[in-house]
Amino acid sequence: MTVKAGLAILAITALALTARGQNGSRVGGPTGHEFDFARLMYSEGAWGRGYRGRGTWTTDFPEAEYFFHKGVSRLTRVQMGEEGYMGDHGVVIELQDDALFDYPWLYAVEVGYWSLSELEAARLREYLLRGGFLMVDDFHGTSQWLGFLDSMTRVFPDRPIVDIEDSHEILHVVYEVDERIQVPGIGPIMRGITYEQDGTVPVWRGIYDDDGRLMVMINHNMDLGDAWEHADDPSYPQEMTTLALHFAVNYVVYAMTH
Repeated sequence: MTVKAGLAILAITALALTARGQNGSRVGGPTGHEFDFARLMYSEGAWGRGYRGRGTWTTDFPEAEYFFHKGVSRLTRVQMGEEGYMGDHGVVIELQDDALFDYPWLYAVEVGYWSLSELEAARLREYLLRGGFLMVDDFHGTSQWLGFLDSMTRVFPDRPIVDIEDSHEILHVVYEVDERIQVPGIGPIMRGITYEQDGTVPVWRGIYDDDGRLMVMINHNMDLGDAWEHADDPSYPQEMTTLALHFAVNYVVYAMTH
């Protein structure tokens, strides 16, 4: 482990928050761990397609959480817990839940289909401005980008979405992940491509607060969640899972130390 990585892990240990559940949104009981994977349950528009008969926000659940926890546990000293396979290793949280503010890191998937109400947008804005970090993932092409923007501009109508520079700390805090490699879903892999719809070019974008802290990490035209979910699937490239876990470690450490 490098000195930089060691310092980052010490910082995350010192600053990590202990989760305490409220209002029944938790999957499983209070964990007492240094870090919990918090998945956002959001309202979605008419085009939301769901997953296994559930909401779109459940895509890759719970396998993505399971392998995310295993990977971050192996690659860092963060206490992620040793829970079972079916969801009690993470939490599901709604924006209206007061427990939202107990989790410094929030994951939202398939955000091309979300449709936040004004109340939800206001709650997400409050969460982010109070120090929270949101990672959005697994949405592709022009149409889904516009769907994402429709709600994100209600959250921050006055803050620009900008490209993440190669030199930004979040791409270097533990692992060097500044190469612009598209992390694909397993569906495109099976078809011999790396993209979905017209999303041929992966982009890393973000939204910053007034102090220059990255609040929203936008992974567009890529699918880190699939790379986590299929970590044990021989048909999914191991190098892509490794890269996705390196991104996960960097995002967690950055979120917990800023």
